[in-house]
Amino acid sequence: MRRKKLLHRFVQMVVTLIGVSLLTFSLMYLSPGDPVMMLLEVGDTIVSEETIAETRAQMGLDQPFHVQYVRWLTGVLQGDLGLSYSAKMPVVDRLWQGLPGTVALAGASIVLMLLISVPCGILAAMYRNRTIDNLIRGLSFLGVSMPSFWVGLMLLYVFGLKLGLFPIAGGVVAFDRMVLPALTLAIAMSAKYTRQVRIAVLEEMGQDYIIGARTRGVPMRKILWRHVLPNACLPLITLLGLSIGWLLGGAAVIEMVFSWPGLGKMAVQAITMRDYPLVQGVVLWIAVMYMGINLLVDISYTYLDPRLRKGGR
Repeated sequence: MRRKKLLHRFVQMVVTLIGVSLLTFSLMYLSPGDPVMMLLEVGDTIVSEETIAETRAQMGLDQPFHVQYVRWLTGVLQGDLGLSYSAKMPVVDRLWQGLPGTVALAGASIVLMLLISVPCGILAAMYRNRTIDNLIRGLSFLGVSMPSFWVGLMLLYVFGLKLGLFPIAGGVVAFDRMVLPALTLAIAMSAKYTRQVRIAVLEEMGQDYIIGARTRGVPMRKILWRHVLPNACLPLITLLGLSIGWLLGGAAVIEMVFSWPGLGKMAVQAITMRDYPLVQGVVLWIAVMYMGINLLVDISYTYLDPRLRKGGR
């Protein structure tokens, strides 16, 4: 990418992040509930008004909205996302605790998804309107229709409870506990990606240079691996980038179903506990991941497609 365009994208990212932070902070400020009461009221304990007022002042929640936001944004620019109310530790450290689980789950689900969707999409395109194609399209339609949390519960019931092949509860980042949640995410994504791979391969197979290569007697396997797949995968990079950004932000529903220690589960728990700094930190992390991955995808296009380096489309 040219430097001017790259600088323009960077400015867009900064403005978007400021907008996301302002919106998130506003929603947390206007949301019902009092984090001070959530922290101080334990069981039947009665907390005095003086203690509540003193704690609110210590947390800075007694200040006007603009004062709280400017103070928080200033800390963010210095690498300080605040202190988690529930964990009693810096938000940055809390995010680092949930990041390994999210990264491991995202990597495993992406690998499984590619191993399922790419071969199925190619088979469906090569045997268009035949039995294999109809079967793959039917399964992909079924996969898109099924809710992910239901698929996860069914996998837990069959392979965890009935067959006892995998642990039911998570809690730690381990391979045996990662199989079922990764498979759940892979099934949901594979159903969508299989259809996209099929469409991309069919479009590429109809290009003139492919038809010319087939008429010259070039083996179909060579055409597929050297010409069709490299060009057919280009439109899928953007979709893949969005999926990676979503996964690195934490798949909250799946992480809650499997009790997986990731950012998604952390975000849900933070919302329940009215842990505003942690919620804001997770949302900011998700925004950075989405925009960062999209920027990398745009940069990769210029290297993967020579036409873009020469100013084409």
